[in-house]
Amino acid sequence: MHTLTQFRLCPRSRSIRLALAELGLEATLADERPWEWRPEFLALNPAGELPVLELDGGPTLCGAYAISEYFAALPENTEAATPRAPLFVGSLDDQAEQRRLVDWFHGKLDREVTRELLIERVYGHLMQGQAPAPDPSALRAIRSNIRYHLAYVNHLAHDRRWLAGDERSFADLAAAGHLSTIDYLGEIPWDTYPAAKAWYMRMKSRPSFRTLLSDRMPGIAPAPVYADLDF
Repeated sequence: MHTLTQFRLCPRSRSIRLALAELGLEATLADERPWEWRPEFLALNPAGELPVLELDGGPTLCGAYAISEYFAALPENTEAATPRAPLFVGSLDDQAEQRRLVDWFHGKLDREVTRELLIERVYGHLMQGQAPAPDPSALRAIRSNIRYHLAYVNHLAHDRRWLAGDERSFADLAAAGHLSTIDYLGEIPWDTYPAAKAWYMRMKSRPSFRTLLSDRMPGIAPAPVYADLDF
């Protein structure tokens, strides 16, 4: 059995959980608190970043980029490469656009929204003996950035069948990883962005999403509509 070391609200971890489910691959989940910098975890990934996928009988893959590209590059006759749907699809131009958006979500959106939101609302709450109140000015900046990114997702979803084009790809999974984390914390005004909401409802209804919707963080309840498929 493969083992995925992850944090339940880590958006990159969530994108890989979705990818593995879409590929029809099972993995045991090993929870890791990334702020603790445990020596055992650093031995797996010296960068101290999530996720890490230990393949049964295979290599250890560190980071969402390495994991997604590993499965994208497997030859079709490899036993592990019998996916229900590939992660990157279509022509080289199509795949370039998909990778651009993966970089947008795992890079720009993470820097400007998700990482900072986790720091303000989750990490401090879970650190033993530390429960500082979120910084109001930081939350205002994060929420402004959320609206900017949601407007972009809304634009993509309005003009395309899926975010990167006509076919679902890892770009959709990367976006869903981040938006599901933000949605857990109740920070998304979905009704203001109807095309983004319709896209997310389609993603949320996929079987691969079920385990994400069952996630719960100790002491941090999800938003009331987090697990609702029709919200």
